[in-house]
Amino acid sequence: MPDAETAALLRAVLDEVCAELAPFDMVTRERVAARLNDLVRSGPCSVDDLRQAGRDALIRVPTMWP
Repeated sequence: MPDAETAALLRAVLDEVCAELAPFDMVTRERVAARLNDLVRSGPCSVDDLRQAGRDALIRVPTMWP
């Protein structure tokens, strides 16, 4: 679990990246949040890295095929 400062940063980036999503599109928002969380857990990253990962998660729709 991230510390309070990291959690606040993640929330801010998530809100920024998902600002254009429809309010009911929770599946996409959860996918972006999971990607941001994975990035933070993998090691140090910048705010720009988080923003880019969030935008990438919006663009790349997961599929069941590798």
